[in-house]
Amino acid sequence: MTVLDERQVRQSIVEAARSLDALGLNRGTSGNVSVRWRDGLLVTPSGLPSARMSAEDIVLLGMDGGFDHPLKPSSEWRFHRDILAQRGEVGAVVHAHPDYCTAFAICGRDIPAVHYMIAAAGGPTVRCAPYAPYGTPELSALALAALEDRACCLLANHGMIATGASLEKALWLAVELETLCRHYAVALQVGAPVVLPDDEIVRTVERFKGYGLSAA
Repeated sequence: MTVLDERQVRQSIVEAARSLDALGLNRGTSGNVSVRWRDGLLVTPSGLPSARMSAEDIVLLGMDGGFDHPLKPSSEWRFHRDILAQRGEVGAVVHAHPDYCTAFAICGRDIPAVHYMIAAAGGPTVRCAPYAPYGTPELSALALAALEDRACCLLANHGMIATGASLEKALWLAVELETLCRHYAVALQVGAPVVLPDDEIVRTVERFKGYGLSAA
């Protein structure tokens, strides 16, 4: 495995932020991306569209919340930092406001096991964390609770969070979560979605340990 240098990691964050826009998962200056780096994290800056972002704009943030950069870190730096601090297996965090995820988040609804791909989240539901103002310690605590034993969650009246061992994995999961929410939304219009039993998802979670984005 090639060890990436800091500039490569910074550039990968820029490319991921642009991918969120290109994939329709984000727009404007909303959303943010972080990667664990040494004893801190590298995170997208606040208020800068991805199209104008460069590797030098990515902010190096300490676990104490300190930084030395002309740009401020994302306003959501706190839950990025807290997720990486609490979850040692997580190497990257993606936050975005995709349409279907956000629609269910606006309704404050968990996503049930209407498709076996929910196993990518780590369990039989994708939880929706209760509402708290953006950028606050309260939101971070609620997000951490919703992510317990899970790799992704929704944030009420806000958006979604996806995590992964690598940035590529986190971005992949963000796409899968939006797809799942889109399928669920369409199924609700068709009729009454059939929810798979918890034990089936437990078995699928085990099978998924060798499934998914193998290159990450």
